[in-house]
Amino acid sequence: MIDVPLSVLDLAPVAAGASVGEALRHTTELARRTDELGYHRFWVAEHHNMPAIASSAPAVLIAHLAAHTSRIRLGSGGVMLPNHAPLVVAEQFGTLEALHPGRIDLGIGRAPGTDQVTALALRRSMEGLSAEGFPQELAALMDFFDEDGSGRIMASPGRGQRPAVWLLGSSGFSAQLAGALGLPFSFAHHFSGQHTVPALALYRQSFRPSRWLERPYAMVAVNVVCADTDERAEWLAGPAGLSFLRLRSGRPEPLASPEEAAAYPYSDLEREFVAQRREGQATGSPQTVRRQLGELLARTGADELMLTTMVYDIADRVRSFELVAEEVAGGLRR
Repeated sequence: MIDVPLSVLDLAPVAAGASVGEALRHTTELARRTDELGYHRFWVAEHHNMPAIASSAPAVLIAHLAAHTSRIRLGSGGVMLPNHAPLVVAEQFGTLEALHPGRIDLGIGRAPGTDQVTALALRRSMEGLSAEGFPQELAALMDFFDEDGSGRIMASPGRGQRPAVWLLGSSGFSAQLAGALGLPFSFAHHFSGQHTVPALALYRQSFRPSRWLERPYAMVAVNVVCADTDERAEWLAGPAGLSFLRLRSGRPEPLASPEEAAAYPYSDLEREFVAQRREGQATGSPQTVRRQLGELLARTGADELMLTTMVYDIADRVRSFELVAEEVAGGLRR
């Protein structure tokens, strides 16, 4: 059985023919159910200009989810810091921490989570959009949370209301920075699987104990589709592969149905692209998913796994997390 903590990453997927409101209601339903099942945390991710994703305002969505759950930690996976002034992020998450003390995670990424034109529309100037400025922006954000912050501006809420801060990454840069700062690190294995093991090794090699963390703590985000049979899981996983293909081709659309995904006329190159994306992820019956997640844990030594499940129907999404909790993890520890 899988015996590390299991968590959830949700993008509030917008299915073809559905509304954004329905997508957000489905995410709320999933948060409630995974809270009941004993999952450790529930994160939502910031993306922009993507019609298949409704989680573009993490702080707003986290506040809603926290009000509709009782125990599970809520957080961002992540807030893309180049898009925002650090003071705004500090005040938003300071407010969340003040409202729901001990339940809020602030996962921070250095990519914009969108194209450069949209990122410029968010930030309104080129200043701060460069990845080279990320360490300084992060330092400013952390200072706003500090009880003895050094700046003349006080984040209120924010000062003294520090959520649990994580760094997110899909390469070695954030891994090394998280280690140097002594922060927990979450790696995006779900879309950068070839870099997972080297990045985690770099994180652990770079780690320096801090006032926040004594030893490295690494979480790995992984795509999981679990169903009663391998064949059913493969069918349900089709739309996610097509969605990523369309995104990388510059033509993002709402999440297709399994029937539409199965009927799509893939070229050989497109099939290879989708197959490569599936490598190292977990799709199948509970027995298959248990084996695949066990292999991932053996390769990475992850302290926690964060599961993300992009399927068309909310009932199938909820069922996947139920099967993992009950048959892959043997009943989650509360």
